[in-house]
Amino acid sequence: MKKILIILCLFLPLSAVQAITVSEIVDSASSLWQQQKSQKVTKFSLTDTKGNVHTDESTKGKYLVVNFWATWCPPCLKEIPAFVEFYDNHADKVQILGLDYEQADKTAISEFTDTFMVNYPIVLFDDKNGPQFSNFGEIIGMPTTYIYNPKGELVDFHMGEIDIQTLEKTILSKP
Repeated sequence: MKKILIILCLFLPLSAVQAITVSEIVDSASSLWQQQKSQKVTKFSLTDTKGNVHTDESTKGKYLVVNFWATWCPPCLKEIPAFVEFYDNHADKVQILGLDYEQADKTAISEFTDTFMVNYPIVLFDDKNGPQFSNFGEIIGMPTTYIYNPKGELVDFHMGEIDIQTLEKTILSKP
């Protein structure tokens, strides 16, 4: 009985610390979403792994999905097939930009995205693109997705894995 009491005394404070940390993250994300809800896409210029340049001007008229991800992030990898399928079916209405938020070699990322059959532009975090990543907002966790309407207004912010149903609901249900 004494051993159980000691173990409980050790774990109880740890679980409280963890709950506060998770709660703080959720509160921070909610606060961030409320602040950014009224924002428009800022000026940006990003060069993808194929050398194509994507700007706030070149994406006007389509929904813009900006997805921050990394190869070491399991939820990021789980959502890639949803982005691939969605882009396959709706490239006429949407531009997806996958912003690889890690220092990575272009060749390794190209091989990685080929394995996942990624059909949308991938932008590496490098000396040229890196400073542009912060134009979209603060990244608290991975993956993080911002969705802008064709007028450039932020219509959704999603931290964590996003699925095809959420993409369809956010983009296809709008007039």
